[in-house]
Amino acid sequence: MTGLSKYAIIFFSAILIYTGLSPLKGQEVDYFTQDYIRHKDFVYKNNIKSVELYREGWEMSPPVVGLKSGQQLILSFDDLDAYVKDYRFTIIHCDAMWQPSEIAKSEYIRGFYEDEITDYAFSFNTLIVYTNYRLSFPTDYMGYTKSGNYILKIYEDEDLDSNVVLTRRFMVTDQKVTISGEVVPPVKIEYRNYRQQLEFEINSGKYYIQNPYRDLKVMVLQNWRWDNAVYNVQPRMVVGNRLDYNFIDDLVFDGGNEFRALDIKSLKYQSERIALIDYDYLGQQVYLHPDERRTFKQYVRDDDINGKFFLEKEGAESSEIESDYAYVHFTLPYTHPLVTGNLFIFGGLTDWDFNDEALLKYDYENHLYETSLYLKQGYYNYAYIFLEDGTDAGDITLIEGNHWDTNNEYIILVYYREPGTYYDQMIGIEYITAHVK
Repeated sequence: MTGLSKYAIIFFSAILIYTGLSPLKGQEVDYFTQDYIRHKDFVYKNNIKSVELYREGWEMSPPVVGLKSGQQLILSFDDLDAYVKDYRFTIIHCDAMWQPSEIAKSEYIRGFYEDEITDYAFSFNTLIVYTNYRLSFPTDYMGYTKSGNYILKIYEDEDLDSNVVLTRRFMVTDQKVTISGEVVPPVKIEYRNYRQQLEFEINSGKYYIQNPYRDLKVMVLQNWRWDNAVYNVQPRMVVGNRLDYNFIDDLVFDGGNEFRALDIKSLKYQSERIALIDYDYLGQQVYLHPDERRTFKQYVRDDDINGKFFLEKEGAESSEIESDYAYVHFTLPYTHPLVTGNLFIFGGLTDWDFNDEALLKYDYENHLYETSLYLKQGYYNYAYIFLEDGTDAGDITLIEGNHWDTNNEYIILVYYREPGTYYDQMIGIEYITAHVK
């Protein structure tokens, strides 16, 4: 592509976005700050949508596989540019804090250091034309040899560093310890109606850990949120091969509330949360009923999916290529704007992150927050989360409320750096659910 044609395309795209004729309307196109690699789930191109990474066999499973287990990871994403591109991928081994490990690629990659994505299909019978790409990993030509944290990096046209398309976290575990635990009421009485305390034990059995306080790193996630993750939790005591993580203040979490649900598997009829389905020159428009602030409402048990999403078109033989896209409009009545931070739509549909597309804007005339997301047909969970200026962890309780009863999922990740090595291996993972239904 010549320099002239490249800048012509950028100029024309900018005109489309500014005038509202592009399906990417409302998103910021930042050509200057998105070139560096983020070691987290992130989409670098506005034409890339509906990214999924899961263990083969269950689309809502976390991207976690066992070392030498034969399990496959499935990556799927849509390119709204619709023509075929040369997408490639590589992997980056990271330490427990998601920084690149101090080991060479040859030490953790089997086979070639890069490979191609050759499985793609064009959308069929949809209003929006796109190309769906699919990767089953490891491949015959490339795989991993060590446990730990990894970044899957997708890029275009052999341009490994400056033409990155997306990055996704995944984990390879080599289970060497057992983890058992439960969610209990917090020790402090004033927290008991609102917060949840995680307690657990790690048993190393015959696996020798020389210095658990120095060489072991334990992380805890709530519903796969990384913003409020607890890093490097230290055991309260070590007795033989048993590590005790009970009565630790850092493991007390806000209970929050069950996630809100959005069902757009069909765009022909209005499901419970949908007020109107319309079509204009921009495409399908889905207007949700205004959401309510639930801060002071009584807790109501609901079968949510803990913030995840599931892509599906009702009645389709292949939802990957038969599903359409729609602008989904969210509104939250609020008497005044919040001046110390911002509100975001939050969940798997926004990569559990605070991105510009998910930012809600305040409408002073109608006294409400609003935004729209460009979503593929499916079933979604979401929540409203407040991010105070200057902080990294969002507050889900301001809008959603805070309840001890909430059915949250906690994930315990255990890493070990053996003396004399330069990387963190992942030796344990466990999922603990609060208030199993």
